[in-house]
Amino acid sequence: MNIPQHVAIILDGNGRWAKSKGMPRNYGHMEGAKTVEKICEEAWRMGIKYLTVYAFSTENWKRPKEEVDALMKLLRNYMKTCLKTAEKNDMVVRVIGDKTGLDDDIREKIDELEKASANNGGLNFQIAINYGSRDEIVRSVRKVMEDVKAGKIDTDQMDEAMFDSYLDTAGIPSPDLLIRTSGEQRLSNFLMWQLAYTEFYFTDVPWPAFTKEELEKAIEKYNSRDRRFGGVKEA
Repeated sequence: MNIPQHVAIILDGNGRWAKSKGMPRNYGHMEGAKTVEKICEEAWRMGIKYLTVYAFSTENWKRPKEEVDALMKLLRNYMKTCLKTAEKNDMVVRVIGDKTGLDDDIREKIDELEKASANNGGLNFQIAINYGSRDEIVRSVRKVMEDVKAGKIDTDQMDEAMFDSYLDTAGIPSPDLLIRTSGEQRLSNFLMWQLAYTEFYFTDVPWPAFTKEELEKAIEKYNSRDRRFGGVKEA
């Protein structure tokens, strides 16, 4: 079976899953965080080299304050857990998104995590936090404009490869497969530039209930498709 090099996942359905069990939404987010850890391990065992998850979007700030506060508390705890997991599983962890919108202590934990895991040799794990694709592109354009103004680059030099180097995902290959859980079938402002040639897989399974077997189903579906670029079948 052909294993995709890079899988991206929109983690959807935490709150609805919790509600179906008569539990508060925050319980769903906590269980969803545990699922992330399990899937990281399974993905690496299967041969996936890059895994990117959509954890908190720029639009998520519009949720009720109580839920946002709970998510930030969960994020703080998860950063500590992820540091241990990265060491245990030899993972390289990178956070993408606008970190300036996060509290100082969270940014410090992210910096610690990224530095501590930078030289690891296992799964490359990207977490999208305070991330929105439109925001990412706008921030990237601003950086380009600043470098043009400073004389660091010339507008004639700009091509897709150069612009890609200004994105949060610079140096990371574009996803081969996008998975969205819990039945929704939209991108929700996630990696719109990077997903230009990506295969999409949608499942009704909510994220906390997502398992190794569900990941295998997604990859089997990925393998059943003829991937073509410019009309030429991929080898």
